[in-house]
Amino acid sequence: GRARLSSSEPQARHGRSEEEEVEEEEGCYQLYPGHIPTSPLQKALLAAGSACMALHDPYRHDMVAVLGETTGCLALPNLRDKMKNHPEGYRILQERPRIRLSTLDMGRLQGLPDGTLGREYVRFLEDNKVSPDTRMPPKFVDDEELAYVIQRYREVHDLMHTLLGMPTNMLGEVVVKWFEAVQTGLPMCVLGAAFGPVRLSTRKLQVLATELVPWAIRSGRNASCILNIYYEQRWEQPVESLREEIGIFPPP
Repeated sequence: GRARLSSSEPQARHGRSEEEEVEEEEGCYQLYPGHIPTSPLQKALLAAGSACMALHDPYRHDMVAVLGETTGCLALPNLRDKMKNHPEGYRILQERPRIRLSTLDMGRLQGLPDGTLGREYVRFLEDNKVSPDTRMPPKFVDDEELAYVIQRYREVHDLMHTLLGMPTNMLGEVVVKWFEAVQTGLPMCVLGAAFGPVRLSTRKLQVLATELVPWAIRSGRNASCILNIYYEQRWEQPVESLREEIGIFPPP
């Protein structure tokens, strides 16, 4: 192990407090704004509690966010590696673009031709009365780069709805979660895909099982990594063209 300071040595080095010294010794210091360092046990408890709450109320986006962060220890590094090994994904990791109202030129996007990614994305936001600013910032991911990866995943989620042609009702969310589960491997997506259908009617379950889920799984397997697309530079591209480029099959 590392040698500790003796009682004759100063309690703080380079002007840092004793508390900061202890935090560094234990690897529990803040890695990015808003980061909350947690132990493996704390993460397990947070994961269990957030999973129960998310299953009880799938629209508790705060609980869904906590679940994604505390269970993504294997999936997030894999997604980061896929981005690093792809020229467009690597550039996204370097430039760290954000999809927020403050970074979007909504007037320009509204003025794009029907069928383009930008116009259809804005139409999705308006029709479903949602905002990109509702995405929670990461707190419990103990790596600054991986925190950006999960932030990026959250901010392109509405673009997945747009590309898949799915609304934000329970049926649409379940379909998108199946696609994202295959794409990302995030346990949060797997859980949502598996347990989301319990709230659906028999008729919707039949459509889901016979048409939508098989399509979402096939598309997820066939598609390239959804985090490797610089969507902000694709607003003028037709949705159908981008679907084909990524490898998403036309909706049934």
